[in-house]
Amino acid sequence: MDSIDYYNKYAAKVFEETVDQDMGKVIKKFLEQLEEGDTILDLGCGSGRDSLTFYELGYDVTPMDAAEEMCKLAEIHTGLEVLCLSFEDMEFDKVFDGIWACASLIHVPKVEMPDILKKIARALNDKGILYMSFKLGDFEGFRGERYFSDYTEDSIREMMAESGRFDVISTWVTTDVRSGHSDTKWVNVLGRKR
Repeated sequence: MDSIDYYNKYAAKVFEETVDQDMGKVIKKFLEQLEEGDTILDLGCGSGRDSLTFYELGYDVTPMDAAEEMCKLAEIHTGLEVLCLSFEDMEFDKVFDGIWACASLIHVPKVEMPDILKKIARALNDKGILYMSFKLGDFEGFRGERYFSDYTEDSIREMMAESGRFDVISTWVTTDVRSGHSDTKWVNVLGRKR
């Protein structure tokens, strides 16, 4: 089962587990780099939780997810149209001021990340802002039914540098906001398109 199949199969469960989590502190750091009304792509929007926050704060947000069942739930939750599209299939050209990829690129094999970063950079306007988060560590492989690629602050900086497309604004580590997951740490990165 690939991760898209997983999220289609368990969409309701994932929605319930994530829709009410408070990402306020991290969202604030991201939005400090943007202007009110800017365009944001919520890449792998899941429940639509963060898309709704951006929309309510006055941003022009485009929610996108590859799992059709997640898209349906996100549309109901946000009242916004959700693009059903995979990372690999997106073909935007300088459309967004910011791209928010909160725990959404965690299933992309590391060997595929350079191509995804290229597509992300192409989708961003000049000097556009990228936020990504991954589980903290150096593991890559299957955990249960899904494939995971973990990163450290050093490895994420290295990946961004090797892409040649982004300057890192900051990296930081946070604790998982979901109850019962306090032992899970996340590495966060903010980058600016060169």
